[in-house]
Amino acid sequence: MNDFSLSAEAGVNPAELAALAAMIRAGTPLIAIECHDEPQAMALFGELRRQMSRPLFKWTAAKGLVWVERDQTLASEFAEPEKALGHLRQRRDRGIFLLMDFHHYLKDPVVVRHLREMTRDGDGVHARTVVLISPSLELPAELERQARHFRMAPPDRDALERMVREEARRWGNQRGAGGAPICEQALERLLTNLEGLTLKDARRLARNAIFDDGALVEDDLPEVMQAKFELLNPGGILNFELETARFSQIAGMPRLRQWLGTRASVFTAAEPPPGLDMPRGMLLLGVQGCGKSLAARAAAGLFGVPLLHLDCGSLFNRFHGESERNLRESLQAAELMAPCVLWIDEIEKGLAVSDSDGGTSRRMLGTLLTWMAEHRSRVFIAATANDISILPPELVRKGRFDEIFFVDLPDEKTRAEILAIHFQRRELKPQLYPLDDIARATEGFSGAELEHLVVAALYVAHARGEPMCTDDLMSEIDNTRPLSVTMAEPIDQLRQWAASRAVAA
Repeated sequence: MNDFSLSAEAGVNPAELAALAAMIRAGTPLIAIECHDEPQAMALFGELRRQMSRPLFKWTAAKGLVWVERDQTLASEFAEPEKALGHLRQRRDRGIFLLMDFHHYLKDPVVVRHLREMTRDGDGVHARTVVLISPSLELPAELERQARHFRMAPPDRDALERMVREEARRWGNQRGAGGAPICEQALERLLTNLEGLTLKDARRLARNAIFDDGALVEDDLPEVMQAKFELLNPGGILNFELETARFSQIAGMPRLRQWLGTRASVFTAAEPPPGLDMPRGMLLLGVQGCGKSLAARAAAGLFGVPLLHLDCGSLFNRFHGESERNLRESLQAAELMAPCVLWIDEIEKGLAVSDSDGGTSRRMLGTLLTWMAEHRSRVFIAATANDISILPPELVRKGRFDEIFFVDLPDEKTRAEILAIHFQRRELKPQLYPLDDIARATEGFSGAELEHLVVAALYVAHARGEPMCTDDLMSEIDNTRPLSVTMAEPIDQLRQWAASRAVAA
């Protein structure tokens, strides 16, 4: 089957087709397209060939050079990129030449020279267009000024709905029955989840959802969202948590909970009410182990959306430009997963500006600040930091985040609540223990240290072969030196900084 018989199924976008045709008619010699959906790109150029009546050639390392409209493979020697380019350069038929996965050869200076000469020696009569189509494409400096980048738009909502209903009919046709039943509410949510994907990937996810049980219902959506994340996740850098409702209840932090609660309905709405901007994010500072990570998760739980976890330390790559690329792709993935909460963990690890890294952290900071200023998607940033002193002032100035919260050591009442939570998680009955006395004895303990206290006491009781008692807990308290003691000076400095610059959570 010819590649372009797929055009009807692929669903060519008219606006996209017009933009690409205008680029070609303007005499653009070199077009670069980063694209994972090769059939969609081929369908687009198939329609262009029909409209513009220009010969279309396609080169792949597997098949060599193919004259598309004749479905004719040219001489076998043209499987070599240098010889294929030499042949294309000699042609005078104003052709469109598609070079597939050609990024592998752009490090060869001879190939680059061929392309450079080929894309500059055309004229108004014999102008040719060379198109590089690859999933990842970085042009060498010799070609960058001659090239224009073209980004293929994902299918719009109408195209996605047509595709989903087509898949429902296909399920019925295969079984000699009517189409698979569709819950309209589930369909609306499915279409939102499929936005941003290529039509090929969206079709695969919709087909799996329908063919799994012969219907499209609400229960199909979590699996679709998980599959979408796996498609988008750049290099496994992001982590995805779908079931976030369990984080909506946290001990303490009344101001933070109230602040998030007043913004939940606005964030989950398709459009913010008149006069209100979409909530954009918060920065959480505080003592280690006091619940900043839990607060970030709680935001997702209160909003009822998935959580994307980005560890800044995992962004760094020893190759030039790759760290920034990892950040850009992570932010793009978050936009495509919207609505969601993007938890940027220990943000100072990636954006503490330093002259010792060749400018990488400065470029990453610029990338993030630009995105924060320009993005309009429903992505709520929950950034956490332990050391405010090394964060650049551009990031913490007023307006970057909607609010900066300081998460301090828990007070006595909150410590009792935290202990009760950890008892219940381990199937212990809090009412059997003097929580108020234990909370008073743990002055200066963080939430993480309180959890460790319970776990350590349980180990002691297990070794003794008896249930945990209050004395086990008190003994562990006496043997523990909390962080507030061992790191008293840095914690005091952090509190002084936050006193006039942040809101107590």
